[in-house]
Amino acid sequence: MNNLQNISNNTYDLVVIGGGINGAGAARDAALRGLKTLLIEKNDFSSGSTSWSTRLIHGGLRYLESFEFELVRESLREREILLHIAPHLVKPLLLTIPIYSDRSRPYRKIQAGMVLYDILSFDKTLLSHRMLPKRKFQLLFPDLDFEELRGGAQYYDCQVAYAERLCLENILAAQAAGATVLNYVKVKQLHQQNNRIVALTCSDCFTGEEVTVKLNSRTVVVNMSGPWVDQILDSITPDGSTPSSSGSKKIGATKGSHIIVDPFVGAPMTALYVEAKTDGRPFFIVPWLGKYLIGTTDKRFHDNLDQIKADNSEIDYLLTEINRIIPIARLSRQDVKFTYSGVRPLPWEESKQPGKITRKHILYDHTKEGIVNLISLIGGKLTTYRQVGEEIVDAVYRKLGSQAPVCPTKQKPLPGAILPNDPRLKKALDDYSDVIPPTSIHHLFSIYGAKAVEVLALTDKSSDLAEAIAPELPDIKAQIVYAVNSELARTLVDIARRRTSLAMLSHYGLDLLPVMTEILAKHCGWSTQDCDRQIKDYHTYIQQNCIPDYELSEQS
Repeated sequence: MNNLQNISNNTYDLVVIGGGINGAGAARDAALRGLKTLLIEKNDFSSGSTSWSTRLIHGGLRYLESFEFELVRESLREREILLHIAPHLVKPLLLTIPIYSDRSRPYRKIQAGMVLYDILSFDKTLLSHRMLPKRKFQLLFPDLDFEELRGGAQYYDCQVAYAERLCLENILAAQAAGATVLNYVKVKQLHQQNNRIVALTCSDCFTGEEVTVKLNSRTVVVNMSGPWVDQILDSITPDGSTPSSSGSKKIGATKGSHIIVDPFVGAPMTALYVEAKTDGRPFFIVPWLGKYLIGTTDKRFHDNLDQIKADNSEIDYLLTEINRIIPIARLSRQDVKFTYSGVRPLPWEESKQPGKITRKHILYDHTKEGIVNLISLIGGKLTTYRQVGEEIVDAVYRKLGSQAPVCPTKQKPLPGAILPNDPRLKKALDDYSDVIPPTSIHHLFSIYGAKAVEVLALTDKSSDLAEAIAPELPDIKAQIVYAVNSELARTLVDIARRRTSLAMLSHYGLDLLPVMTEILAKHCGWSTQDCDRQIKDYHTYIQQNCIPDYELSEQS
């Protein structure tokens, strides 16, 4: 449980607003470099843009078209760092690009891009690209559309299947380094006096309790709330007056939606990066945890940031385009097993099409608007979160007038970092394979890395926690308890959607709720009233965010 009085009685060097991947990375970096840090998130950690991504750690091949070479180089460098500091979560992924003469990117253009991509990733450990002439491409991908086909290209980027856990490990590492991290605490007002933010009014999202966190003369506030950046800025209360808009719009949010389907006829063995026939928009078809992740769309978004859903037209668009690239797939609405949608916190550029807006992040210093201790992050990609954190902490030290210590996050592994040949995996198999299937043990290490031994240890005291959550899944009941006791989970949605991927892999997680609440009541002290309320809230979340509208209409 959050204790808001504790934060009201303390002072901090840095206050981070927003617990997505960028805020988490900044808090970890700051705590490791000696800053007394407070991170506040109004929902759960990674519940916004982080959990809405395509789950790729990539250089951004298409950014080469807009000559954003610095962004691509930065992303490729960070990709390499993440492979080393989080090898349990970040894995190499082979991508294939089919090239057609009737699309906007001809064979020679793709080939030139591949060469440049390799040059910009000169320090990589991944393999370089290869071009596939038409005949070889057809042999390797006989089920893809051959009309106007000219060949293809293959290259490596990376996938983070559990993007939410990459964020969580940064949160837990920040906490271990001394940071205070709070989820379900909302920043309601920033209080400004003269040229500084001097206090924050915060409220507990469950109890409604409010506190005012007073800042000292050195505290720096960093607004890393992603799509909600403008909302935080609009909460600034100057010199005791009512909140008013702090200035020009900073965020130009664009919506991106994904669908998840089971393996299908013609499904590729590699990830596909293709151009939609309808509008030329690039999208991905990615193998993901035994299923396929397809997305994303890209359109302006001006609605409620707290309730975002893939609409029927977006789902139909993705189904249409995958059926055009793989004609024998014949996917329909009935094949969609899960959807999710979110917005990208991109810079506000009114005149540009969504796909043309830069993906480069901006550290916006509000000194120019009369507030010397406030910085807002505009943009920021999953891939470059560590670099963003480093830049933020360097900027904070400059504002403090102090020399910044050397950033440790380039080399320091995340808490779960472990290699596949680590002896701890073999020991776990030796110790637990008589009660837990080896596939489940391997699964735990793929999610928790080195921390899997802590999950397994829970089964030593309670043998029922070694049981499977569902017969068709490798997850065990100990994960439910571990999420609450060790990973700051507060709700069923936290557990099924972000600490695990149960919601995305098994009928929206709805059939698993009785098992989950039984375990939570027995091992975590949840009352019958708690469980009933949580089940109701879970159904509401899934209906509002994940189940397609057409499916809900059929059920009603």
